[in-house]
Amino acid sequence: MAIRLLLVADTHVPKRARTIPDAVRRAASEVDLIVHAGDWVTEAVLDEFLALGPVLGVWGNNDGADLRARLPEIARAEIEGVRVAVVHETGAATGRERRMDAAFPDTDLLVFGHSHIPWDTTTPAGLRLLNPGSPTDRRRQPRCTMMTLTLAEGTIRDLALHEVVRD
Repeated sequence: MAIRLLLVADTHVPKRARTIPDAVRRAASEVDLIVHAGDWVTEAVLDEFLALGPVLGVWGNNDGADLRARLPEIARAEIEGVRVAVVHETGAATGRERRMDAAFPDTDLLVFGHSHIPWDTTTPAGLRLLNPGSPTDRRRQPRCTMMTLTLAEGTIRDLALHEVVRD
């Protein structure tokens, strides 16, 4: 069996966008699990994602006590034989791979956010690091983004970075 995932982070609604972009809603309707790496900003955004489908998510540095009461700082799940962890912040890009190897030794895939910069690397120990960017706040990036991928038989497949055109 294969499980399709939508990866998002740093939605910052309503601070950076009034609503979740339609492209994100459409993508959420086509996957089995939504993974959100924090900075939702309001509980209403979490509730909206939960209405779209199952969510594996964490709180970020812009999330208040209400979201921190509902979400963990680090989320973990084993999905189709892939050990997944989600965290908002991983620190500076320099040295990230080695730090994450040390922090997440029993993990195959780490999804993170915070920087708004799409990221896809594999650490020396084989840990895949993915940051989907932000679907609402591109900061210094050329476009707003999200990712999709498939987990099947212990592997990560069909990874795609998608541009999000804001409504």
